[in-house]
Amino acid sequence: MVVFGATGTIGRLTVARLLAEGHRVTAFARRPDRLEITHPALTRCAGDATDFDAVRAAVAGRDAVIVALGAGASRNSRIRSEGTLTVIRAMQAEGVSRLVCQSTLGAHESWSNLNFFWKRIMFGALLKPVFRDHELQESLVRASGLDWTIVRPSAFSDAPAPGDLREDVPPSARDLSLKIARDEVAAFLSRMVGDCTYLHRAVGISH
Repeated sequence: MVVFGATGTIGRLTVARLLAEGHRVTAFARRPDRLEITHPALTRCAGDATDFDAVRAAVAGRDAVIVALGAGASRNSRIRSEGTLTVIRAMQAEGVSRLVCQSTLGAHESWSNLNFFWKRIMFGALLKPVFRDHELQESLVRASGLDWTIVRPSAFSDAPAPGDLREDVPPSARDLSLKIARDEVAAFLSRMVGDCTYLHRAVGISH
């Protein structure tokens, strides 16, 4: 399988998780040499996620794709939507159907899960372009015709979040801490590769 955004904070953990579970993994990133993992089942692939030829070559012959694209500190990058659209087109061209895409809690109908801080300050102001790009990304995935699952984690933390992880959070949920450990997100993305429980669905995960 292929992980796009393999050197990001979630991508790195997802690659490591997949390898530990016995998968053969292609790590696609601009600088895959930054991935500090050595494993016989790991292939590094350098490229831009908006370069169709590079993405198609990475996807060819694979059985699943995980998109964990991020823009680092940039608030105006459209790599999530533009890169995901390129991945979708490459998958369609190569006949690869399983797509697991990381988005964010708050997108579309999950907006009601957020508190005032996330609605008005973070996604409403500081990260508004990032949030809009996530929503566009999700719309592209939904229209792809692929066997997709969208994963919507809440805000990342390195430390374990308090309480039990809630899976498939309904839009009516208001009592969330809105935190989740990065390794929990990676574990969920990895699980979704072979789990069709949420096929053609967006699933929220949070504490």
